[in-house]
Amino acid sequence: MMKTMKWALAAACVASCLAGPALAADDDLFERAPWFATLGLNWYETEGDWEMEPGFGLMGKVGYSFNAWMDLEAGLNFMPSLSARDQADLNTNVEALDGSTTALRLSLEGLLHLRSVANRRIDPFLFAGPAVTFFGDDVENGRTQLGLFGGAGLFYHFNDSWALRGDVAVGVQGKNNETPAVVELGVTYRFGAQKQVAPQFQVAAGPGDIDSDGDGLFDRDEAVIGTDPYNPDTDGDGLSDGDEHFARYGNQTDPLNPDTDFDGLKDGAEVLTYKTNPLEIDTDKGGVADGHEVIEDGTNPLDPVDDLQKFTLLIEFDYDKSFIRPQYYKDLEPVVKVLRRDPNATVTVEGHADKRKRSTREYNQRLSERRANAVKDYLVEKSGISAANVKAVGFGFDRPVALNDTEENMQKNRRTDVYIKKGGAQ
Repeated sequence: MMKTMKWALAAACVASCLAGPALAADDDLFERAPWFATLGLNWYETEGDWEMEPGFGLMGKVGYSFNAWMDLEAGLNFMPSLSARDQADLNTNVEALDGSTTALRLSLEGLLHLRSVANRRIDPFLFAGPAVTFFGDDVENGRTQLGLFGGAGLFYHFNDSWALRGDVAVGVQGKNNETPAVVELGVTYRFGAQKQVAPQFQVAAGPGDIDSDGDGLFDRDEAVIGTDPYNPDTDGDGLSDGDEHFARYGNQTDPLNPDTDFDGLKDGAEVLTYKTNPLEIDTDKGGVADGHEVIEDGTNPLDPVDDLQKFTLLIEFDYDKSFIRPQYYKDLEPVVKVLRRDPNATVTVEGHADKRKRSTREYNQRLSERRANAVKDYLVEKSGISAANVKAVGFGFDRPVALNDTEENMQKNRRTDVYIKKGGAQ
């Protein structure tokens, strides 16, 4: 057991030494791909006076990253065969097992990463959390044993998706406060971390000029732009960073923003699939954004004739309220007049919200739905259109039309859009 404790202390020291300065650069990897999983093997180190010997097992973990520093991870260890220890090695009041036993360990751990700026492939971390272990036989320390564990580990990242990891955990467990340890080695995969974009060409590099991901941008230039020199498509929009920066498809789009014009379509889809302008929200000038035509309406973003009639209302509601202030009735009147002239029209009312530092997805989603329904109720009451012809839907802060970086832009995102399809149209 002392040997295991030395392993744990050594791992913690190594993690601290490798940590270096805090990681300062922002990275949206953990926002767009927060889930990761690990499969591997473990060694379960038991106390010297336990009824079973130490043994190997299988390990699986599923984790969620809150940001670049903090993870929450649930783990499972299964030891299929822990050999019985000889009676001579046990206390006189403890009976030896008839044969081998099994053990199933469930854990929940919080991870604190100690990342290095100089070498981001090396990713040491500390962790702690509770665990419960179920033994196949009734043992002196309890068949079901609760424990509290802590330890250190290290990821070695091959890329954003794949990593090799090792962990050492030591804890206090069971009614007699025994101190088992778990040593783990596994392979980790982060879901959705890297979009597959084939490099367009490889630039012949001179001294000091390296293009690690083959996207046509030297690593030193990517450091200035802010893109990832090991990922040819940093923002995951289907266009390589070099395509976007050098405007190889005719438009210089933002390699750090998958939807440069905020129309709801990724830049790659606009350029390669729909042939729309990734710098123009409404390519055909028909009044409806390209993304809305493709995703919601099923109309042609290159043909202005089939666009639905759209009204954008910048209605300000009282905080946490969903009733319409009387001062905005005049803004709704043009919509009411259109519906009175065409009572068979079908209407979609979409509520949107801005995103502030303390905004939560669930709250803004519910609030945008309530406010969309308030506009729906008003239109039904004032125009006489059937409620069955009006649909209200909320999108929270998922469909901005501008960055939420200024009060003016946040005002643009706090909007209600009304789309009207003429009666009889299919």
